[in-house]
Formats: sequence, C-alpha cells, structure tokens
Amino acid sequence: MKSHSIILLLTILSIVPCFAQSKKDRIQLTIKDKEQKVDVLVDGKLFTSYFYPSDSILKKPVLYPILTSKGTTITRGYPFATRAGERVDHPHHVGMWLNYESVNGFDFWNNSTAIKDRSKYGTIKHTGIVETNGGYNKANLGVKADWIDTDGKGNTLLKETTNYIFHAKGNQRIIDRITTLTAQNVEVSFKDVKDGFFAIRVARELEHPSDKPDVFVNAKGIETKVDKLDNTGITGNYHTSEGIDGEAAWSTRGKWNNLSGKIKGEDISIAIIDHPSNANYPTYWHSRGYGLFAANPLGEKVFSKDKKELNFKLAPNQSVTFRYRTVITSGKVTDETLNKLAEDFAKAKM
Repeated sequence: MKSHSIILLLTILSIVPCFAQSKKDRIQLTIKDKEQKVDVLVDGKLFTSYFYPSDSILKKPVLYPILTSKGTTITRGYPFATRAGERVDHPHHVGMWLNYESVNGFDFWNNSTAIKDRSKYGTIKHTGIVETNGGYNKANLGVKADWIDTDGKGNTLLKETTNYIFHAKGNQRIIDRITTLTAQNVEVSFKDVKDGFFAIRVARELEHPSDKPDVFVNAKGIETKVDKLDNTGITGNYHTSEGIDGEAAWSTRGKWNNLSGKIKGEDISIAIIDHPSNANYPTYWHSRGYGLFAANPLGEKVFSKDKKELNFKLAPNQSVTFRYRTVITSGKVTDETLNKLAEDFAKAKM
C-alpha cells in the first residue's frame, strides 16, 4: 500500500505543474482603444502591436514594431519612433503590412500624408476587432478592414478579414497572416505593378551595405543628406529557397526568402514563407537592399520583364485568400529548418 501511495503522489506531482502551466497564457493580447492598437505580449514582454491609426500618415493597419525573442526591434522606427542613423525614404513603409499599388487604378501602397493630392490613392481602414484569444504557445487576433478608394472618402472596393496567428517557442517567433479579400459590387482589378504585396521594412542594421548617397536622421529626427554611407554594422543578406543571395533575389521566385544579419551582436533571421494556395505561387520577391522586404505574386509583368502578365481580377462578390508566414529567429537558421517550417505551414489547418 505504501508503494502505491508513493506512486500516486508522484503521479499527482507530475500533473500539477503541467496544469498550472496551462492555466497561464504566455502570449497575451491587450486591446488599447485610445492608442488604436492591440499589444501582443510574450511572457509579459512586447512582441508586436497591431496598429491602426488610418487617419494619420499611416493609411493602413500594420504590425509595428516587431521584436525578437531577446527584445531587439527588427523594424525601422521612422516615421513614428525615429532612431539615429535611419533612412527617411518612403514614410509609408511602416512595420509589416499588406496592400497594393494598383487596385482599380487606385494606389493603396504609396498613400501617406506626405502626398498633397491623394485623389488617386486608396486607404485601408480598420473597422473592427473580431477575435482576441491568448494562448500558451499560440494566440489569435482576428480583425477586419475596408479598402476604400479616393483616400478613404469614396467607394469600398474590398472587404478584408485577417487572422493573425502568433507563435512563440524558444528563440523563435512566428506570425502567420491569413487575409481574405472580398470584392464588393464591382469587378476589382490588380494591375501588374512593382509595389506590393505583403511586406516588412526592417531596421537599418539589417539592410544590405550600400555606397549610394541618401538622407538619414540623427537622434533628434533632423534630416541630413549623406553622400557616402557608413556601413559599419550594416549586415543584411537575402537568401532564397532557390539558393539566390543578396540583392540578386529581387524579381526572382521562391517559396521562401530569408533576410539574415546582426543587431548589436545578436544574430537575427527574418524569413517570409509563401503558401502553395496563394495566387501565382511561388511568389516573386520585391526585396530591396535598403530594407524593404516584400512578397509580390501579382506583379508578374514587371518581374518577368514583360515575358508574362497576370492582371489578377476578382468578380463582384468574389473572394481570394492569401496566407503568409514570417519566422523571426534570434540566431541563425538553416535551409533545412526553413524548408520544414514551409512544409508545416503548407499542411496547417487555418
């Protein structure tokens, strides 16, 4: 009997920690209405925020900022939280986002308050939070938005529903974005153009080294033209699933693209993984050395040098879903690991 009691006690003790652990969500979602954002916390520390002030310079909802498991920010701060040494190009490149340069002739990609005449620019307006479910290693955020032409003052061309799935395990953070776009009462045409579709703008340290002149900011946000760039600590390098490296990755196709580099001695990897169900899979990569990292499956004419043309369209009330996985690793990551993550993503039920 005594031995049976000991076995029973050990069994209870082995269960209790698991039960206690399961009660606490490691990933928590905190809605902050006044700040127009939803914070995503892992073990009480910020991972990212869903940020949606569409009436400001930001004409779309984004995830901003985004941090590694060690707390290092991988996204550019400009124009909301300027850091010394950053470029000040493209104020519409903020955090992580999804939009396009030509939707029925309206430019949703380049729109910002830096443009005076925005009559041919579209705005993506956040319209609601559908779901906020924290979890131990995985959490869900469901949101919706309208794609509105004429700078957000005209007609709604598309209704958007997006589900973000956040994963946290060890030194890795994963963001899955599943977005469904539904045309309204008119046909919606996505003309083949360069600027699109799913993108992230990274911190200066993760750019490719460059000797081209540019405009940068100091710690106080004052702009300065720099004729010769200081590439100290600039370490970024693209590497695709097809074995293409550096800026040569631009306009090539692949099931994933990995941007690796260092920030203050921390090895960092950011990989965007395409999904087999996406239109025109595998995607073209609109990956630039200056820090714009994008997957654009819809710009075929540009990227194929006029050899092919897509001009993707949705009939009235027709829907299309796009799925992307972004893997942020504090450390180095192998091709084998990325291939396995891509395989798991392709098989996941979402």
